[in-house]
Amino acid sequence: MDTASPAVTVALHDGDPASPALAASHQVDARRHGELLLPAVDRVLAEAGRGLGELTGVVVGVGPGPYTGLRVGLVTAEVLGMTLGVPVYGVCTLDGIAYAAGRDGGVAGGIDGPFVVATDARRKEVYWARYADARTRVTDPAVDRPADLAEEVAGLPAAGAGAELYPGAFPDARPPAHPHAAALAALAAERLAAGAELLPPRPLYLRRPDAQVPAAYKAVTPR
Repeated sequence: MDTASPAVTVALHDGDPASPALAASHQVDARRHGELLLPAVDRVLAEAGRGLGELTGVVVGVGPGPYTGLRVGLVTAEVLGMTLGVPVYGVCTLDGIAYAAGRDGGVAGGIDGPFVVATDARRKEVYWARYADARTRVTDPAVDRPADLAEEVAGLPAAGAGAELYPGAFPDARPPAHPHAAALAALAAERLAAGAELLPPRPLYLRRPDAQVPAAYKAVTPR
C-alpha cells in the first residue's frame, strides 16, 4: 500500500518476483486517504478471494510525501503487521514509481536508461531522485524547487506528477504520475528474493510539517 501521494493504492501479491499482482486498487483523491484505504484493502482481498489472515507480510511506501497522507498508510501497515504478527517492510515511494516507469515495472513501462522521478511536494517544490535504471537510484531523495534542478535533470526523462506540473524543468514527462501498489509490491518481492534488506516502515518527510507553533506563543504555568 502507498498513501504518500494523492493516490490511495493497494495491491495483493504472492511474493513471487515473476508473478503479477493478484489484485489491485488505485484511486486518486488527495483529501480522503483515511476514508479510502481500508475499503481498498478489503476490496483487493475480496477480488483475489483471500482473507486478511492469509497475509504473510505488508509492504508500505515510506515517502517522501506530505505528512497527513503519508502517515495514513504507515499507521495502517503497522497496525496490520502487529495484529497479524507479520513483518512490515518499507519501500521508498520514488523507487516504486521508478520501477513502474521502467520496462520491467509492469504498470507503465517505457523508460530505458537514466531518468528522474519527481512528485508534487506542494509549496512549489518537488520530491525527486535520479535513477540509473528502473531498479537503481543514484541520489538520495530530496526536496527542491524545480528551477533549482536544471543542471541535475537536464536532458533526462522524468516520471511522476511533479514532472507533469513543471514542464519547464521537466520537458520530457513520462507516466506514471503516481505510485502503483502493484509495482511497489513487485519491487519489494524482487528485493526480498535477492536477500536485500528493505527499509523500516518509518516516514521519509524531508522537511518539517506545515503546522508550526506560533512565534508569539506564551506558555502558561499554574501558580
